[in-house]
Amino acid sequence: MHRVFIGPNGIRAGWGVLLFVVLYLFFFVVLSSVFRSQLVQARQLVTGLPVSVALILEVTQCVPAILATAIMALIERRRPLAYGYEGKHRAVRFVSGLLLGFVALSVFLLVLWKAGLLAFDGQVLHGSAIVKYAFGWGLMFFMAALFEETTLRGYLQFTLTRGIGFWWAALLLSLLFGFSHGSNPGETHVGLFSAAAIGLVFCLSLWYTGSLYWALGFHAGWDWAQSYFYGTSDSGLVVQGHLLGTHPIGPKLWSGGTTGPEGSLLVLPLVGIFVLLMWLWWGRRLQSPFRRKL
Repeated sequence: MHRVFIGPNGIRAGWGVLLFVVLYLFFFVVLSSVFRSQLVQARQLVTGLPVSVALILEVTQCVPAILATAIMALIERRRPLAYGYEGKHRAVRFVSGLLLGFVALSVFLLVLWKAGLLAFDGQVLHGSAIVKYAFGWGLMFFMAALFEETTLRGYLQFTLTRGIGFWWAALLLSLLFGFSHGSNPGETHVGLFSAAAIGLVFCLSLWYTGSLYWALGFHAGWDWAQSYFYGTSDSGLVVQGHLLGTHPIGPKLWSGGTTGPEGSLLVLPLVGIFVLLMWLWWGRRLQSPFRRKL
């Protein structure tokens, strides 16, 4: 029985994944019952998502992921930050990812605008509301990025790497990342595929750097720019309290339609550019810490 559950590297990968999922679901159900009325309100919304409700939604997802990771670290006798939150240059990688996420989304929207696929409707927020919503949505998208990176590219990625290898785990979890957006209203097949492709980019950053800080920053910066700063749809979701107003023009295959910029086929060349840039910046000078684990 000991060999069934325990291998040369501790608890076997499959059992570790199963236990992590069970722990996450347990804490998620507990928190969901605490915030039941707010979650029901969120499901009934047909217009923009309020920042207060969005923060509660992310608490019910982010906190269970952190608790499940901490318990698995205790069981496996590892540090709680061992699953993607150790390594060098943490602040630099997070801030650079944050800025690049904002810049990349801005350049992409500029391309859509110049191509006649996006229209700007002007500034929507004024006065103190600008700071209020900038901070509120900044916190919310940081939590959203923390939840998704900690869950899919944190414990699960590190553990599945022991079982099936880094890139098979990355492919599996990136597909899961893409399909997890399928319940969003206004989402399309192109949007699901682009989300999976962006997930692989985050896995590539983990492969090169050994940490999730760059991915965490880029993820938060990209989503904050989409939803708050420019006011576009983000995987089919529109928020209340965005700085600028925009709307898509023309065929949704190119404009993204109700999905937002990620629903445009033009996002795929952008993903390819990032893969190339990451190889040029990291690939030729860094030895992946995962190579010795394969």
